[in-house]
Amino acid sequence: MWAVCWGKMIMNTYVILSMFLNTLTPKFYVALTGTSSLISGLILIFEWWYFRKYGTSFIEQVSVSHLRPLLGGVDSSSPTNPNTSNGEADSNRQSVSECKVWRNPLNLFRGAEYNRYTWVTGREPLTYYDMNLSAQDHQTFFTCDSDHLRPADAIMQKAWRERNPQARISAAHEALEHSYQTAKTSICSCSCATAYILLAEEEATTIMEAERLFKQALKAGEGCYRRSQQLQHHGTQYEAQHRRDTNVLVYIKRRLAMCSRKLGRTREAVKMMRDLMKEFPLLSMFNIHENLLESLLELQNYADVQAVLAKYDDISLPKSATICYTAALLKARAVSDKFSPEAASRRGLSTAEMNAVEAIHRAVEFNPHVPKYLLEMKSLILPPEHILKRGDSEAIAYAFFHLQHWKRVEGALNLLHCTWEGTFRMIPYPLEKGHLFYPYPICTETADRELLPMFHEVSVYPKKELPFFILFTAGLCSFTAMLALLTHQFPELMGVFAKAFLSTLFAPLNFIMEKVESILPSSLWHQLTRI
Repeated sequence: MWAVCWGKMIMNTYVILSMFLNTLTPKFYVALTGTSSLISGLILIFEWWYFRKYGTSFIEQVSVSHLRPLLGGVDSSSPTNPNTSNGEADSNRQSVSECKVWRNPLNLFRGAEYNRYTWVTGREPLTYYDMNLSAQDHQTFFTCDSDHLRPADAIMQKAWRERNPQARISAAHEALEHSYQTAKTSICSCSCATAYILLAEEEATTIMEAERLFKQALKAGEGCYRRSQQLQHHGTQYEAQHRRDTNVLVYIKRRLAMCSRKLGRTREAVKMMRDLMKEFPLLSMFNIHENLLESLLELQNYADVQAVLAKYDDISLPKSATICYTAALLKARAVSDKFSPEAASRRGLSTAEMNAVEAIHRAVEFNPHVPKYLLEMKSLILPPEHILKRGDSEAIAYAFFHLQHWKRVEGALNLLHCTWEGTFRMIPYPLEKGHLFYPYPICTETADRELLPMFHEVSVYPKKELPFFILFTAGLCSFTAMLALLTHQFPELMGVFAKAFLSTLFAPLNFIMEKVESILPSSLWHQLTRI
């Protein structure tokens, strides 16, 4: 009985709906399809913008983040088995370490290079996130807990926290004035050296001016280093001060070596870097060996480059694009001048060629973005002050300085062009399993979007397919737009099609109601119709 009543209600609704649809004019269908096309088009535009900016679908993200927990779904990203094996735990730890943001060892000077780019193009090459990381680095390397005891050091401690460049420069000049006033006292202040560092980095508009300020900083920094070295064992406060003075001295010498390299005095720069690495062998955080490799490549001193690689391209040490691609360049140099893909396909690869190809595959697996810049498939921009290993930011930083070295080796780029894409056949699922390295970290795209400026199109690996909802909304928008156009051009014909479609849609319901009416007695059916 209840089924019959529900059937009768549905039948009445269908009759009313049919009467309503029969009274509709073609203008209604035009408005309906046009509105649907407009709404789906707006959704498509928003979905595409969100995908280009954040690399994912907004609808998919909302459904996974909010709807799945409400429906009782389980987040696949959370571990369900507490008894994770040691190998998987090591892999997770490695993935976290690979997503760490590192200081770019070849970072440019803000005043002499980054600011000049802004003056010429009107674009900001550095992001707020990148500059904020630099401010944190400066506070870590150039300050200590006892700075508040000395007025000039206290000024510099605040200067490194300032966001406004002019405020930082003014504070550095103020710290220098305080240093000159207290120069004859017994108070040891390192603010003079750090103030010169800030002015050399941000106020100097040329490399020569930056070098002059760094030389003044070196003179002040060496004096502070010698004094704190004698007092470092007198307490934790003096030990922290000596550690800070060491960081300041290493930074100054490294930047002076980079100034020499930029001014064409490459041999002098190599000597300064070698001396610095011998004097402070434990300070690997600055990655001075990468500066040394680039300078040795400029001198075409490949034997010394190989010697440096033998020391730092070790399985126990963290890799970088500079290490991997420099090793590949040296092996490619031995065969690239005579390499021919046609000849190699006929006779096969020789041992030296196989070693070169394997080195290229190893480098591409570590950072798959670099070949796009070396082969000039993507335009280069100024490298950021921080990089993400295996990410697009590291690829830009490497190619910016090393593209000239690859061009100098005859046939090296041709060998790279012929072989680099073969790497991806060995690692069909790079996010799940690697060949020589750990799986490619999924965090690189998000971090690179924070490090690189908005006008740069971030390279994404592995290349993402368009989300389903973008394809769906694109098809829906196109379909409804086509219906709107046809309805506007042929209103009568489309009205007939619409009524025929609705009749076909409700045909199963009509069939069910006819069967119910034939089964039930006519008297009972008439009584139900009067209910």
